[in-house]
Amino acid sequence: MSDVSPVVTRFAPSPTGFLHIGGARTALFNWLFARGRGGKFLLRIEDTDRARSTPEATDAILRGLDWLGLDHDGEVISQHARADRHAEVAHQLLAEGKAYKCFSTQDEIAAFREAAKAEGKSTLFRSPWRDADPATHPEAPFVVRIKAPQEGATVIRDQVQGDVTIRNDQLDDMVLLRSDGTPVYMLAVVVDDHDMGVTHAIRGDDHLNNAARQMMIYEAMGWDVPVWAHIPLIHGPDGKKLSKRHGALGVEEYQAMGYPAAGMRNYLARLGWSHGDDEFFTDAQAIQWFGLDGIGKSPARFDFKKLENLCGQHIAVADDAALLQELQAYLDVTGNAPLTEAQKTKMLSAMYCLKERAKTFPELIEKAHFALTDTPVRPDEKAAKNLDDVSRGILARLTPQLQNVSWSREELEAATAEVGEALGIKFGKMAGPLRAALAGRAVTPSVFDMMLVLGKDETILRLTQAAEGTG
Repeated sequence: MSDVSPVVTRFAPSPTGFLHIGGARTALFNWLFARGRGGKFLLRIEDTDRARSTPEATDAILRGLDWLGLDHDGEVISQHARADRHAEVAHQLLAEGKAYKCFSTQDEIAAFREAAKAEGKSTLFRSPWRDADPATHPEAPFVVRIKAPQEGATVIRDQVQGDVTIRNDQLDDMVLLRSDGTPVYMLAVVVDDHDMGVTHAIRGDDHLNNAARQMMIYEAMGWDVPVWAHIPLIHGPDGKKLSKRHGALGVEEYQAMGYPAAGMRNYLARLGWSHGDDEFFTDAQAIQWFGLDGIGKSPARFDFKKLENLCGQHIAVADDAALLQELQAYLDVTGNAPLTEAQKTKMLSAMYCLKERAKTFPELIEKAHFALTDTPVRPDEKAAKNLDDVSRGILARLTPQLQNVSWSREELEAATAEVGEALGIKFGKMAGPLRAALAGRAVTPSVFDMMLVLGKDETILRLTQAAEGTG
């Protein structure tokens, strides 16, 4: 394949359920590879299995890609809609003598295999119709089979696995068209990839064996074979193939758990691919750095702790307005009430003191409780313990002092320290009651940050209500 071809990658999921985390990573690798080379990233829905394919599953896949921010070029292609084109290629191969009609019945094939097994020979079916004279063809149902090469070897030049050699005598004459004239999946994939101009087939290594069989079609048609890159599957922390017992499998579940998309992209990119020792990186860096040579040969292990850690770092550096928008989308998909305009304003002004150490949106909302709640503030059980009579007395002493200061961190800190000194107590003794009064929580952002975000009037109101026990 010429080096000047523009890069075209594709993601081709089957719409039989949600967008699996492994599929999401495959889509991400294809997206990064294309975007980093000014190429195209295409989306094809492999919906040939009519019994299992559903429009709902297609929608779930599109929603998952949309949440992850993996935009595709052009229209979404339906494999099923192209069945006539797939059959046309099989008929062309038939006309050129590169494929043949096989009239062997299922019973005959089974009998052949039984006999071969009994004789200790290969059970690979060898059709007696491969070189039969068309004049001998019966009036009976037939499948169309490709004429597989019978000598030599097929070498899959894989960018991840290296060269994989398969002896051609291990390849059977693969069926292209079933007896009802419908094309098989293996034919459809090749025709679609060729017609879509796919230059690089980046997919799970469970497709590696398919590559040798698909290459027969490429070669018979005289088409360029794409660059292969078969990536190892994802395993759970225990080293076994990722399954439900390890936790969530669908991408939308991660959105509903409150992970930010940027953190998810960063984590999935690092799952089986590396760039030196870099763990945290931006989309721009991932696009610039991503290459097939950085993909490891061994299965990657999913690690929730690493995911959370990266998500926390992405929340910390996110643009405030963008973070608020994603937070609102999180509330929407989890069926929570949307933020009011007043809450959005408060949330934005509080964002600077919320983003540190929040790894997910539920954590961010919990930290923002002080800004989102209305007065009177209802303390939770833990916070209520910090509002005994002594604590209320401390708040009653502090409130008038705060009424006379200009609302800056320095003055708020000085006034609080002054009251503490007069009462002979350290700030630690005052922090609990202040958190309970301002937020109704025992764990909050800095007391002074909360005062600055709430403003003078709201802070004084909350402290007064707590001191009087009306909160």
